This record gives sequence, C-alpha cells and structure tokens, in this order.
Amino acid sequence: MSKETEDYDSPWKEALEAYFEPFLRLCFPKVHAGIDWSRGVEFMDKELQQVVRDAESGRRYVDKLVKVWRRDGEEAWVLVHVEVQTQHDRGLPRRIYQYYARLFDRFDRPVVSLCVLADGSRRWRPSRFTQDLWGCRLRLDFPTVKLLDFERRWEELETSPNPFAVVVMAHLRALATRRNAEDRYRWKLRLVKGLYQRGLGRAEILELFRFIDWLLALPVELEQRFDQELSSFEEAMQVPYITSIERLAVERGRREGIEQGIEQGIEQGIEQGMLREAREAVLKVLQLRFAPVSSEVADRLESISDAASLRNLLGSAVTAGSLEEFRAAIERGES
Repeated sequence: MSKETEDYDSPWKEALEAYFEPFLRLCFPKVHAGIDWSRGVEFMDKELQQVVRDAESGRRYVDKLVKVWRRDGEEAWVLVHVEVQTQHDRGLPRRIYQYYARLFDRFDRPVVSLCVLADGSRRWRPSRFTQDLWGCRLRLDFPTVKLLDFERRWEELETSPNPFAVVVMAHLRALATRRNAEDRYRWKLRLVKGLYQRGLGRAEILELFRFIDWLLALPVELEQRFDQELSSFEEAMQVPYITSIERLAVERGRREGIEQGIEQGIEQGIEQGMLREAREAVLKVLQLRFAPVSSEVADRLESISDAASLRNLLGSAVTAGSLEEFRAAIERGES
C-alpha cells in the first residue's frame, strides 16, 4: 500500500470523537467506570493545541483532551493521547509526561493520560516515564492498551455490541494486510458485511463504514470489485445504505485524484481536484435527500477549502435529518 492510503491519523481522530464512550468501555474499562456519563463530555481540541503545541518536531499526533465528570461529582480532565504508528517511538514516555505536566499546570485539575499503542511491534510496551538524579525522583505511570493484544480476542470483537470493536478490527486488519491487497479486499468485505449483522442503524453503519473504507483503502481494480460485491449484498439484504449514496465518493475521489495527479506531476491539481470532488459529493447527497438545495448552501460549501472539513460535512449530509440540521453542521465547523 502507498503512503497516501495509510493515513491512520485522520480516521482515528474522527473515531475517537464519534465513539469516545465505547472506546473507553472497550480499551480502558476502569477509566470508563469512573466517569459519570449522564453529564456528557466536552472535547477541548483547541485548548489542547494551545497547551501542547509541538511546533519543533513538525510531527502530527492523534490527541484528544476531554472534559468529563467523575462519579463522585468532581470535574476531571482526561487526556487521551493516541499515536497510530507502525514503529516504536523512544520519545513517547517523555512526551506524555510533558503533556501531563503542561495540562496540569494550565488547568490545575487532575489529569489522566491514556495511551493506545497501535503499532505493529508486540515487544514495545512503554507505560512509564522516570527521571532520577541525586535523590530527586520523578515517575509517571500511564495506562496503555496494546491493540495487537486484541488479536487473541478476535471472536469476542466480532460478536461485541460495542461499535469501537469494529474500529479495532479494522486497524488490526490494516496492519496485517499492508502487503497483501487481496487479503485486504477480503477483510474489508467481511468487516463491512458484519456491520449489518450487528443490527446497527443506518447512521451508525455509515459512520463505521467511513472508518473501514478510509483505513482499508484498496487499489482501483479491487475497489471496483468491492463495489460490485457490496451492491449485490445490499440488494439481497434490501438495505441500500451505502451504495445508494455512491459509497461516500469524497474518499474515492481523493484517492483517484492523487493517483491521476501523480501521473501528471501536478501537485496543485491534486489539491484542487480533491476539494472539487468533495464539494460535488456533498452537494449530490444533499440534492438526493433534500432537493432543491439553495444557492446559499452551495456558496458556503464553495468557500470551504479544507478537505477534512468537507469530509466531515459529507458525513453530516448523509445523517442529517433536515437541511436545517446540515446548515447547523456547517456553522459548527466554522465556529
């Protein structure tokens, strides 16, 4: 698989926000048990970036800062630090300590730092940062979960009602099939078909499909074969959830736009083509569901030049109950 198809960071960012409660329930049950979920949660990504901006390295990490309430009524801050990578990083323990210290200093609240090890090495399992000099000792233990350990629980994942089990399975199969496109095709089909067997609703199937489709990207010829097989399956099941909206064409358009742009050697064409395909995909879904679509909505989409924002809006176009609900999604993205 090419580097373009193995973008783990972006789908994980969306999955953590969409399934934060199921994520903790599956991966960190003790933390999950300590939270009062009836009071809701608040994602504080902007505040996190202000505190832990890592400008010097230039690397991106998947980080979430979430405000939650403890069952004893106390307010708590939880830093969920997820690095999706295929090789270990010696600087991880120090970085988690630095994030912890900066957040504690900034907010003066208890901080819980959690780490998901989503790499492909079974031996690398950091869970502590220590520093000791002349009797002055510092130690931070942070809970970790190794996704590879879930391989032993595969049957449990396949039958689990927890939607985040699908996220874990998709990531594990993405790691396992990096060099075998045929195996990736078979696993992608199996995971997507499994969404229907879980008895999920339309909106949740679409959300999880987006994650699987993004993470288990296929070469064009296998993608076409996948489309045909999925279309036949949906017809047999009489549930046209995915193929009825042309399989969320923004991801497909992005990959094909990149391939075509590489062949032509025009970087600017890649970016503009991707944005154009994204806007057209969003408008097409809106027209199918809420025709006619006002020129105001079309103009606002035209003014958006961020591919990630357009990708999020495509999901909103699919799941929104009305055009007004979709407009509210645009406003949230602009705020």
